[in-house]
Amino acid sequence: MSKKIVIFCDFDGTITEKDNIIDIMAEFAPPEWKSIVDDMFAKKQSLRAGVHALFALISSEKRQEMTDFVLQRAVVRPGFGEFVDFCHTHEIELLVTSNGIDFFIEPILAPYADRIPKIYCNKADFTGEYVNIIYPYTCDEHCDVDCGMCKTTVNRSYRSDDYFKVVIGDSITDLEGAKIADAVIARAYLEEKCEELGIAYDRFADFYDCIDALKRLHVKTEGAS
Repeated sequence: MSKKIVIFCDFDGTITEKDNIIDIMAEFAPPEWKSIVDDMFAKKQSLRAGVHALFALISSEKRQEMTDFVLQRAVVRPGFGEFVDFCHTHEIELLVTSNGIDFFIEPILAPYADRIPKIYCNKADFTGEYVNIIYPYTCDEHCDVDCGMCKTTVNRSYRSDDYFKVVIGDSITDLEGAKIADAVIARAYLEEKCEELGIAYDRFADFYDCIDALKRLHVKTEGAS
């Protein structure tokens, strides 16, 4: 029996062309947000703590303003709709795994929601004075990165005996998942790190590239057992 392909697809900078959190910070947060981001990339602060600290800079009263801002500016990467259809037609399980936040991810993905089985992301609580980020999908006992939305924990919940696991992403939040995936489709920072660490990958600029990569992978996995 062949393995089923499951895709763990990043959102910010992957499905959308830009990182929506960075855009939100540039528009709504005070200048200290930049040092928090620098610390995250330098691994001086965990992803979970960093994202929490970023949104704690912003008043909850900005909820609708932030949502409208993202929805007006976000550009979905070319070919994504066709990619979703391709996965659905070929019974490839497409999951969105993101350290982004539900208040902007879910509206952007609404047109595709019936063909995406699960969206794993962080949630925003606007009941306090400042935005509080809630983490429903934290690290398991095998991960000590303090990811926030732990992509490797989600990955491990799919049995390797049954699934051929594909990571699609662009950033630091995708790196740990790429290390344990069966295949990687990468761009930007993730591509650079795959080169540096010797992780095999296919490069993508749009989701037509991802479709082409999946066609090649599907041939490989048809005979896997």
